[in-house]
Amino acid sequence: MKIAVHGYGRMGEALRNACAIKTNSVDAYYTFDIRRDVDWSFLRTNVDVIVDFSSHDALKALLQGLVKYCHKCLIIGTTDQTDEQLELIQNYSRSKPVVMSPNFSPGANVLFWLTRKTTQILGPSLDLEIVEMHHRFKKDTPSGTARALSEILEKARYEVDRTVLVQRLGRVRGQDERTPTEIGIHSVRGGDVIGDHTVHFFGKGERLELTHRATSRETFADGALRAAHWVVGQKPGLFNMQHVLGLEETLPLPVFGPTNSGSPKGNLKIQ
Repeated sequence: MKIAVHGYGRMGEALRNACAIKTNSVDAYYTFDIRRDVDWSFLRTNVDVIVDFSSHDALKALLQGLVKYCHKCLIIGTTDQTDEQLELIQNYSRSKPVVMSPNFSPGANVLFWLTRKTTQILGPSLDLEIVEMHHRFKKDTPSGTARALSEILEKARYEVDRTVLVQRLGRVRGQDERTPTEIGIHSVRGGDVIGDHTVHFFGKGERLELTHRATSRETFADGALRAAHWVVGQKPGLFNMQHVLGLEETLPLPVFGPTNSGSPKGNLKIQ
């Protein structure tokens, strides 16, 4: 398999390092940035799949270029998309398979699965809170993974008792007491934390915590490569890491773009 990595950031570097490991079955890999000169003819001839870990602005330009010059299978790890960008992704997926996920770590995707199952089993009476922690340079708040967890909680709770939950970002001094329909999301930034996510289920006389901690970006890079191997040969459509792992009923995507008001189902139709 031949891969083109779009993006020169921390995840782009981790992915290039993963591509260089022979056991990952990558025959060749290339790096490019849409904001510089791009040899579309080279990509069209020499690449099987493009893996994007850039920024939402760069991803928009990439999608426009792919539509015009070079239709290839696409893996998207960039988060914080606008409605316009999500529509571009949806349109592109009609001609080529796309895997889009807020987190490519297999362990984090098991956390997604456990979060939904826990909500279904323990019922509607729990208070739900999410705490996420990342390094001091992370730009988007809350993280794409935290937003994914929030949407999973929202959808699972709606299935249980038709309650529409409201996302709340943190708490401030003087704020009113917690309401039963809130999902709290708390973001912590500092140091070199790769990524920690904990879902808190607060019940009467007990609480349950589900936690995933990433200690190296290798887990995201390895997951993205797993998705790249999987997507080649798939029919056109929009998929996520849950499809890759066989847990596709769990994650209601898109999980890193705006959601429809009052609806737990998100914006895009996923296969």
